Amino acid sequence: MGEPVKVMSTFGSIYGHRPEVALRLKGIPYELLLEDLPNNKSELLLTCNPVHKLVPVLLHGHRSICESLIIVEYIDEAFKGPPLIPADPYERATARFWAQFIDQKFARPFWMSICMADGDKEEEEDFLKVAKENLLLLEGQLKGKRFFGGDSIGLVDIAASGLARWLEAFEEISGVDLLTDEKFPALNRWAKEYAGDEHAKECLPNKDELVAKFTAVRKKFQAMAEVPK
Repeated sequence: MGEPVKVMSTFGSIYGHRPEVALRLKGIPYELLLEDLPNNKSELLLTCNPVHKLVPVLLHGHRSICESLIIVEYIDEAFKGPPLIPADPYERATARFWAQFIDQKFARPFWMSICMADGDKEEEEDFLKVAKENLLLLEGQLKGKRFFGGDSIGLVDIAASGLARWLEAFEEISGVDLLTDEKFPALNRWAKEYAGDEHAKECLPNKDELVAKFTAVRKKFQAMAEVPK
């Protein structure tokens, strides 16, 4: 029996999905510890991630690992099973580049756009224009491949998992059709493949529940923005 593995997360977290799917791909059993964020952070979370005080956190025995992409790399190195990151140095560096690109250009901006109250339309149009340009770059990376890493889910696919479920929620909340099949056929096909994978679908949040949560979050921020100062 190996050391116990636990994942600290919260419902609907793009980042929290990443260690879960990585562990499932490796066939590693784990316990999911859901935090009530942002106002009721547990002492365990504050102890295990004293710097950022955020999820996800991987607990492996007495060790705690923070930051979702770092956690995925740790899981790949610490546990046996299908590799998630290429062994070749150049391919590994390339995978890390695209994973960081996705984090910087999609995960954080989309989350911020969901949380923001209705803002300047020109600013929103600029955001969507840049998003489409970045999606085209990712579309090119899927040419001739089932997943970003080839025939199986790897680091880049895990980083991009937000495009397979969270983007649907964003589109419904905002009323914007961003990932259209006409402009992004490869990404649309990839999103269906990822969401249908036996390991990924077990830890993807329900879309309707995700929409409900993010709608409530957005209304909260809108109400805060309307309070006279």
